Amino acid sequence: MTYVIALPCVDVKDRACIDECPVDCIYEGERSLYIHPDECVDCGACEPVCPVEAIYYEDDLPDEWADYYKANVEFFEVTPGGVPPLGSPGGAAKTGALAYDHPLVAALAPQGE
Repeated sequence: MTYVIALPCVDVKDRACIDECPVDCIYEGERSLYIHPDECVDCGACEPVCPVEAIYYEDDLPDEWADYYKANVEFFEVTPGGVPPLGSPGGAAKTGALAYDHPLVAALAPQGE
């Protein structure tokens, strides 16, 4: 099991969760943040600090955002335009912000406008 970042994070990327994560498993895409499912230790430190309530334990993810579980997993496995898959680099600090998003997020209209 893992935590998942859903729609409310898109175009917000507050990053408070990144500061709280003890294992550095929250990665930054262009429009959203993503939790690496293999690096997350299920501590839950990220969930209460999210100001937009975008982070859910996998089993508690609302039905309308169920696709975000797959987006958080695939973000690390499938990348656009020939970019090699990220895999498990062992911490977001090693990668910095990434210049892509999962197609689910990339296809969304701008949020909050």
